[in-house]
Amino acid sequence: MECAEQFADRRDAGRRLAAALGEAETGTGTDVVVVALPRGGVPVGAEVAAALRAPLDVCAVRKIGVPGQPEVAMGAVGEDGARVVGQRVVDAAGVGPAAFAAAEARARTELAGAVAAYRGGRGPLPLAGRTVVVVDDGVATGATALAACLAVRARGAARVVLAVPVAPPGWTAELGAAADAYVAVCVPAGFRAVGAYYRDFRQVTDAEVLAALTAAGPSPAAAPAPAGAPSSDSFELPLAAGPAVVTVPGDPLGVVLFAHGGGSGRDSPRTRRVADGLHARGLATVRFDLLTAREAEEGWKLFDPGLLGGRLVAATRAATAHRALRGLPFGYFGASTGAAAALWAAAEPDVRPGAVVARGGRPDLAEARLPLVRAPVLLVVGGADEEVLELNRRARAALRCPSSLQVVPGAGHLFEEPGALEAVAELAADWFARHLGADGPPGRRSPGEPPDR
Repeated sequence: MECAEQFADRRDAGRRLAAALGEAETGTGTDVVVVALPRGGVPVGAEVAAALRAPLDVCAVRKIGVPGQPEVAMGAVGEDGARVVGQRVVDAAGVGPAAFAAAEARARTELAGAVAAYRGGRGPLPLAGRTVVVVDDGVATGATALAACLAVRARGAARVVLAVPVAPPGWTAELGAAADAYVAVCVPAGFRAVGAYYRDFRQVTDAEVLAALTAAGPSPAAAPAPAGAPSSDSFELPLAAGPAVVTVPGDPLGVVLFAHGGGSGRDSPRTRRVADGLHARGLATVRFDLLTAREAEEGWKLFDPGLLGGRLVAATRAATAHRALRGLPFGYFGASTGAAAALWAAAEPDVRPGAVVARGGRPDLAEARLPLVRAPVLLVVGGADEEVLELNRRARAALRCPSSLQVVPGAGHLFEEPGALEAVAELAADWFARHLGADGPPGRRSPGEPPDR
């Protein structure tokens, strides 16, 4: 419908948007969560959350701007590895792969800073199985809204509703199946820009975002570990593709995050056996899946190092912020295509794990990032897995960091032969002990700070 009049400001737009949302979109239960895009979407989302009596959270997204025209979106990146490329804009602007990659890297750096600023150490609200209403102050190209919808869907949302005060004609067709339902207060035929439909469209500050989130109440996921917890503990931590299983032995000396590709997962016997070997050496572990079950069925996602690596980066930040793990040196254990995710994440300049172990992995998928990895890398390959062994040899040649290639004689790709996994666990434990400092005196450091060597 046309806009009969301008919105007074974002709060007015939020109240009118809340009135436009009906039970058909949000349901009648208590499983509704409102996530707003900072910064402009937060005042709108606060009004919607208040009207729905639903909790409020943010879904940080950053636009990838066209070089020289940063206000024009040629894509967007979001939390948990969400990534959108507007190929038509990219082609029209003549942006090459290198220029796009540089713009995307800048956007991801900005995104990481935004997440840290807005969450303030709190975890995100759990979304698995819930109806999630994604709110912004308007839609123009739709790139950021699409990235937000993909991000909440990846975190297990059962139903996604995209709700905005104003959008251009045909906006739902552009976004396709990103959301299950779309709501806009007005869709003007002569759409110009989002700000044209507000009398007051001043920039929202970070302080206003934090104030709105604080007023909405604390995130349940931010609750600290209970006082007096036993010296050896196991608990779940909510992440994008489902909860992570965190095991913390008494007085942990480091933590290892597991990144899995196809054929294994957080609860597979192979994963458990390697994790048990690390626990015996005083290392905590975080076992989780990089993809939801539905995503894993889309085979191509198993081979997307940017998606998998982005999820691992997000998991790293969530895990290392938890009270039980905060300050511990950390490393990555990657299996199969999860090895590419581990190496992709290890190349992020603000992550900096202390060590990486890749088991039967596909490091070649992260080929472009291999020279950027600084953490010591151990590649473990089965002697009978000849094709993957050659891929790992080539990958090691591309690495510029300390590295080692260890071959387990007679082992195949899945290391199912007697004693093969035990050999992997021993090699991994030794590598992490050496490079995370677990053989030295106990002590914690800030997440990402390189270990003394």
